[in-house]
Amino acid sequence: MVKVGKKIPDIELLLTSGKTAKLSDYRGKWLVLYFYPKASTPGCTQEGLDFKEAIYKFRRQSTTILGASRDSLKAQENFRSKQGFPFHLAADREEILCSAFDVIKMKNMYGKKVRGIERSTFIIDDQGVLRHEWRGVTVKGHVAEVLETLKSLKKS
Repeated sequence: MVKVGKKIPDIELLLTSGKTAKLSDYRGKWLVLYFYPKASTPGCTQEGLDFKEAIYKFRRQSTTILGASRDSLKAQENFRSKQGFPFHLAADREEILCSAFDVIKMKNMYGKKVRGIERSTFIIDDQGVLRHEWRGVTVKGHVAEVLETLKSLKKS
């Protein structure tokens, strides 16, 4: 499991556009990795659109954005295409990435307990070290907070 101040594991990712990558492929740039419960749902769409709107601010910070959920690659492709996201989405059907970042939680949905992704965001530095994490994220205002935290971390 990941911990702030420690290197993240080098997990292989299945990305939109038929690409594969390892987390180590992002070394040399900072990475914002955000997990969302389900593609094409209102909160997840808004979060993605907020990252999309701020993409140039993140790029000016030499930072890559990557979204991830347990959705199929096809669902991720459709979600990315429909919303015009300028960043990749990872399809983590086997929950390897989700497990490493400990984002699978028991949640209440309409009175029933279900396993699902707890909306979470992680900032990983250019050396592959986890620098900051948010768990149980509320979408409104979150992307602005991530950007400000990123700028602060890069100054220190």
